[in-house]
Amino acid sequence: MSDKKIDKLAFFLPNTFTALNMGCGFMGILFALQGHFYNACMFIIVGALFDSVDGRVARMTGTQSAFGEQFDSLSDLISFGMAPSMIFYFKFLAGSSRPGMIVAFIFLLCGALRLARFNANIDKVSSDYFQGLPIPGAATAVIGYVLISVAFPTIALIENLAIPYLLFYSLLMISNIPFPSFKSSGWIKKNRRKVLFIIFLIIASVFYWDEVTIFTIITIYTFAAIIYRLTHKDKFKDIFNWEDPQDNEQD
Repeated sequence: MSDKKIDKLAFFLPNTFTALNMGCGFMGILFALQGHFYNACMFIIVGALFDSVDGRVARMTGTQSAFGEQFDSLSDLISFGMAPSMIFYFKFLAGSSRPGMIVAFIFLLCGALRLARFNANIDKVSSDYFQGLPIPGAATAVIGYVLISVAFPTIALIENLAIPYLLFYSLLMISNIPFPSFKSSGWIKKNRRKVLFIIFLIIASVFYWDEVTIFTIITIYTFAAIIYRLTHKDKFKDIFNWEDPQDNEQD
């Protein structure tokens, strides 16, 4: 095989995972339309796995590109913005008419704004923290709520809880709350065996009782980040404040 063909294959590989992520979002929407909400949520989870792979494959093969970044964002908007909002709408909000439509759209809109802000500030934000809850995290929270309602059907009957829940995670995406990425965590580097054990424990828990585990994990992550931000205000005071180079030139 020639070098040119190998280069084309290397470029094609990460984008294949991105396309598979988008396909999972599409399938999630189709299953939601048919009322198969558990299956719809499972496709979003599989899509998240593909999303976590495509970037790593691109870095391993040295095929990072502006095209890949934009394609990944468009895929994320479908799989983690459009699909979760529709799954949530058909599960909880279809009977609330226009308010349900508006709230579901707000989640999609905030997801689009979150991705646009990320792309615009990709060279500014520290790799240690995300500016606002990442859209895959918000999508996980949405499907986690759907899944736990499958395990405990009485949750689905609480009509006054669904709309505030979706709005809460929508606003978290466009907030300035720092959410840890764990990419450069010193504790993780020093305790790799413990981290590996925790990861295996989480995976086993997901396989054993996914309806509850996914909701529990994203809830703990979200509120732990919020509490840590509130108790360490000085540490994060100017974390997302950047000076515009043009302002410096004018000074």
